[in-house]
Amino acid sequence: MPRLIEDYGMIGDGQTAALVDRKGSIDWLCWPRFDSDACFASLLGTSANGRWKVAPCTSYRCSCRRYQADTLILETELDTSSGCIRLVDFMPVHDGACAVIRVVQGLRGKVQVRSELDLRFDYGSLRPALEVEDARAVAFVGPDLVVLHSPTPLRRENSSVVTELEVNEGQQVDFCLRYGPSRTDPPPPLGAKSSLSSTQQYWRSWIQQFRVQTKWPDAVRRSLLTLKAMIFRRSGGIIAAPTTSLPEALAGDMNWDYRYCWLRDATFTLSALLDAGYHEEAKSFRDWLLRAVGGEPDKMRIMYRVDGSRRLEEWVASWLPGCNWAEPVRIGNAAASQFQVDVYGELVDSVSAAAKAGISPSEREVALITSVVEHVERVWELPDHGLWELRGRPRHYTYSKVSAWAAVDRFVRRPDLHSLLDAGQLDRMRALRDRMHRDICDRAFDPSLGTFVAFYGSEKVDASLLNLPLVGFLPVTDERVRETIATIERELVQDGYVHRWGPKDEVREAAFLACSGWLADCQLMQGRRAEAERTFQRLLDAANDLGLLSEEYDVHAGRLAGNFPQGLSHLALVRTALRFDEQASDRGEGHDIAATAHQGAAG
Repeated sequence: MPRLIEDYGMIGDGQTAALVDRKGSIDWLCWPRFDSDACFASLLGTSANGRWKVAPCTSYRCSCRRYQADTLILETELDTSSGCIRLVDFMPVHDGACAVIRVVQGLRGKVQVRSELDLRFDYGSLRPALEVEDARAVAFVGPDLVVLHSPTPLRRENSSVVTELEVNEGQQVDFCLRYGPSRTDPPPPLGAKSSLSSTQQYWRSWIQQFRVQTKWPDAVRRSLLTLKAMIFRRSGGIIAAPTTSLPEALAGDMNWDYRYCWLRDATFTLSALLDAGYHEEAKSFRDWLLRAVGGEPDKMRIMYRVDGSRRLEEWVASWLPGCNWAEPVRIGNAAASQFQVDVYGELVDSVSAAAKAGISPSEREVALITSVVEHVERVWELPDHGLWELRGRPRHYTYSKVSAWAAVDRFVRRPDLHSLLDAGQLDRMRALRDRMHRDICDRAFDPSLGTFVAFYGSEKVDASLLNLPLVGFLPVTDERVRETIATIERELVQDGYVHRWGPKDEVREAAFLACSGWLADCQLMQGRRAEAERTFQRLLDAANDLGLLSEEYDVHAGRLAGNFPQGLSHLALVRTALRFDEQASDRGEGHDIAATAHQGAAG
């Protein structure tokens, strides 16, 4: 049977995350960090690559599952002919915990339950040494140690650790799996009751800070909780997704590692957090950005590890057959070393949004922004790999140029930076901004098509062009922008979902969910509220029963695709929902400047 991405739920603790399927199996977990090696990797292979299944011994079905209200605590009810149990899965959120707790509650009758733990380190390739004594099992290899505390005696079956027990109605039993360094003693169990209470309090007290009224409160709150779980608490960096190599197309090879922090997501992340009222998280992410980039913008990478380190060399885990046999399984991401002009705009735009929201800029931020903009002046005319990180030859991608323009535009419009420049420097930057705008309008707009195109010399649109009005390059009322949006709607939208490229392009994949949010934003800015709501509803419809979104949606199969859950999809959901109620900040507040300067370029 193929694995369905929508069958999974995520639990997490702000250090790492695990994916739990609706049959009671944890099939993915990297310990101790999001970007650490996996010790459960059956999501990308088979049970032999590591998992932890707690389920009835006899035939059963999942009758329902849900998150406890306003938490990341997952409940799954499993029915058998003799009774029903509920699994309560969560990861305690406090420093030093590194634990998964699984509570089995008897709801009806009697159910014989089996716990089967298969630990495989090094992404499912390496069996640990095992020591099993009574109700405790210790597994260790290299620097890693995992200890299972069970309510009943454990035994070895080949390389697995198993136990079976009967759970009656009204009864509750607890399992605790903890991680620690192998050089120390195995950590003791955590109390399930107290850990559950503190974990409930953590998530609920955090989401209660969200007080913005919206038409879609449940979806927005779930997205915010998901995003919070993807913020590495020790650094403030937010990962794109907690998984690697979930395929973007059925049996395809577009399988990438997303367990890292993208600079490109900075503007979307900071805007969403600020608009939702989470200034502390926004400041932490702003500070992470500044630390990661350091002092040399010419050496900026497009992505970093969760602690801000730079090395993401890509390699293939050849022993893993891939999710639904989609190879290869990639670890690391070679795109980290790509030259992408747009990231400079994302960086300046995001820290400028933070400053506008009242997050005081530091001296280091001011110096960095100045050097970044000076670097943009030197490199913006070079070809790059673009927003979509295509691995072909570099091109002059339109959105990359627009984002580079945004870097200079935001710099010019920040009066707190002007004191650092003499009049001649400021005039030079203003002239640069205007020259960049003219060049983009001249070279990225095709008069014969009446639209902007994906890259200079192209005859096609791509979905990144939806960002032109969103970043304030041109107003949404501009005829060139109107026709570009209309062309995207005709050529890239299928059943309400937006694809990044058209059907005749070499790269074909499922619809990219964040783009549906961008299109709804554009439609709403055009005053087409009913159409915008229909587009946004399709984004909501793509979520699984737990409210989680992946990177993409396969319209033909009606299935989620790509890495899961995907931060950018949830960020788009939050931003668009808030925009409907005029609660979203406007990234493109300077579009009037650009439009009046070059409104004749459409001629």
